Amino acid sequence: MNVLQPNKKAAIITLLTNGVSQREIGRKVRVDRKTIRKYARITEGNVPVTGSLSKSPGVATGSEDSSSQNPPPRPPASKGSADEEESMPAHARSACEEHRPWIEEQVRLGRNAVAIYQDLVERFAFEHKYNSVKRFCRALRRKNPIQYDRLEFPPGEEAQVDYGLGALTRKPGTNTYRRPRLFVMTLKYSRRCFRKVVWQSSQVVWAKLHEEAFRYFGGSTSYVVLDNLKEGVIKPDLYEPELNPLYALVLAHYGVVADPARVADPDRKGSVENAIQHTQNTALKGRRFESIEEQNQWLMHWEERWAAVRIHGRMKRQVQEMFAEEKPFLRELPLCSFPYFSQETRTVQDDGTIQVHDCYYAALPARLHTKVIVRIYDQEIEIIDPRTMEVLRRHRKGIRKGMVFMEEKDLIFNPSRQTCYLLAQAAAIGPCTEKLCKQLFEGEGRLGHRRMRGIVALARKHCSVHIEQAARIALERGIYTCKIIRKLVTDITEADLAKKDKASAEFTQEHSLIRSPQDYALFFETHAAGNGRKPNMLQ
Repeated sequence: MNVLQPNKKAAIITLLTNGVSQREIGRKVRVDRKTIRKYARITEGNVPVTGSLSKSPGVATGSEDSSSQNPPPRPPASKGSADEEESMPAHARSACEEHRPWIEEQVRLGRNAVAIYQDLVERFAFEHKYNSVKRFCRALRRKNPIQYDRLEFPPGEEAQVDYGLGALTRKPGTNTYRRPRLFVMTLKYSRRCFRKVVWQSSQVVWAKLHEEAFRYFGGSTSYVVLDNLKEGVIKPDLYEPELNPLYALVLAHYGVVADPARVADPDRKGSVENAIQHTQNTALKGRRFESIEEQNQWLMHWEERWAAVRIHGRMKRQVQEMFAEEKPFLRELPLCSFPYFSQETRTVQDDGTIQVHDCYYAALPARLHTKVIVRIYDQEIEIIDPRTMEVLRRHRKGIRKGMVFMEEKDLIFNPSRQTCYLLAQAAAIGPCTEKLCKQLFEGEGRLGHRRMRGIVALARKHCSVHIEQAARIALERGIYTCKIIRKLVTDITEADLAKKDKASAEFTQEHSLIRSPQDYALFFETHAAGNGRKPNMLQ
């Protein structure tokens, strides 16, 4: 028989008499609120508290035996009064009800319950507790449920990808178990999924997982929706997100366009989010695997045996049946896979090379001390201009440290190759100059480069014809001294200039275009006489 203890009974009556709310009494006395309401009716009706308060016979709530007495009658129901506040019992009305318009306005302004309570105390002499204000404000802040769009796409248009956590798996070479990363790609139309776990993720791993998924489905979709993880999106942006270059090239290789979701908007890719939860709660919950390969085999078996043949909860159709409808609409896959690379940034050094994995590669025509993009493939590297994305150079990848990949045109100066360079410049001047330089090299070897360079440098100030004449004289007389050859060229140039000056100083006295002195004399005599007759100058 349930009997209410006398101390709790007295506490309830005292608190009700002092106007404490039933919620607060239930929290302090730890008594069910139904019992408190019964004592509230007794207190309002001035009914003695010694009687039975239980609905069932033989159950007493007091210390005295009053099972023969009937329970007190309920208070009369409201008779449809227009004023709801007056019809509501005093103990059920909130203490903040009389300040409702002001509190509603404060809630619309975004103020919290603490600030509203403090203003009520200071401005309206509010005498009740803070909990009343908190409950009242909480009821006013109730929001309407948000309506979500139902995203539907035709077959083969969209796939959604995301990462989750796999089941506990033993780390290679250790006795510890860790959760690998779970990659899931879900076809939006059919909900068919590709699942695979990996220990670590990177730009290359992320791109290769997409390629494996496309190969598993036997085709690719037009779009792939992802969140803004670093493997796929370098810089999130609402209008122009910046994709990882490798990821963008892999998708372009398969004819797919990336459509990143907005930041903190997982509902855009709800299908793959649900697929990850379904995989974790059904396929992997409570399981442990000794290797990551074992977990991948189980995921593939579970997909074929259970997930693909299930009836989808919202579509009410079998997943495998919907995938059979979608597969003809997938894009055809290219014959070869994408050549993967890692992309880095390097600075061109003083010698026109860049250093990649302890090997040196010529980067010209890139300017010195500028940055270039380097794409490292398995067998070669590409050097790309970051402004135009044009491939500047391609080199075979070095197989050991310290290897240098430079062509002859990339070497700014090298004594072993200066002979060909100087002879080519001498040949551009003339055959005699070339012959003279060859004899200098045959006679002195590399030491003759200095004299050859001096002869070739004469072309900066002197005409090639004058250098050729001096070279011819030097060959005839057996002169190989650079100073004498330079003096010969200077003398020939000065003699040629003097000859031209002398020719320009001599005036021509007779020519078909020059008039005779008699014609000019007749012209002056006629005009000096003043007769005004115009002489015929053409006679």
